[in-house]
Amino acid sequence: MIARWWHRRREARALRTRAIPPSLWDATLLRYPFLQRLDADRRERLHRMATLFLDGKRFSTTGELELSDEIAVAIAAQACLPILELELGLSAYDGFVGIVVHPDEVLAQREHIDEDGVVHRYEEVLAGEAMEGGPVMLSWRDVADAGLTAEQGYNVVIHEFVHVLDMADGAIDGVPPLRDRGARAHWRQVMDAAYRRFCLALDEGRDSFLDPYGAEAIEEFFPVAAEAFFVAPAALRDEQPALYELFVGYFRQDPAARP
Repeated sequence: MIARWWHRRREARALRTRAIPPSLWDATLLRYPFLQRLDADRRERLHRMATLFLDGKRFSTTGELELSDEIAVAIAAQACLPILELELGLSAYDGFVGIVVHPDEVLAQREHIDEDGVVHRYEEVLAGEAMEGGPVMLSWRDVADAGLTAEQGYNVVIHEFVHVLDMADGAIDGVPPLRDRGARAHWRQVMDAAYRRFCLALDEGRDSFLDPYGAEAIEEFFPVAAEAFFVAPAALRDEQPALYELFVGYFRQDPAARP
């Protein structure tokens, strides 16, 4: 009881003293049309949630990029969109605190050991990365351009924060925590079928709206499809109707129905 009271008091204080200024919030909505399409009630709840998100996370930048309110609010607003209607709310992101923002994509050194025990080292270009326990890494250029790249179904913030939802049950497998075994079985059935259809289309040289990166593994297909769900929903609904309906049920949102 005491912990709950203290938590509510802290939230009330953050909303009272650190609320995102209306001018900055309006500018953020204008910059990202997929946020502006929310109705007035959802925009207000997103504003509240983004304020509390900023109060609970710690941002840092690298290189010559200086942290600004514009950067922090842009990330907070997009990160909170997938959890806006979830029962867990912001507690879905309790497993980490740190968010590291790079000016642009970064080159990461990777290491893989194959079945024969041979070590393979390679480099990978990253616009974002979510690690269990944090931090979440993001490229500011990709974040800033999210309003322009939305029509291609691309959004690095949503992608990485859906990874956070996926790993909340301790496994990165394309399945977020669900209410029971039946819901999990249904999720796997729909997701596996959509993933196979997507990979087959790529193998046969047919066009797909979704980023080919989603074919890397089903745990990448989930966030690739989820980012399209929020920023280019009609395209995802047309290409993967069953998957779209699965997401409507999970996220409790129907973005394609928004004006």
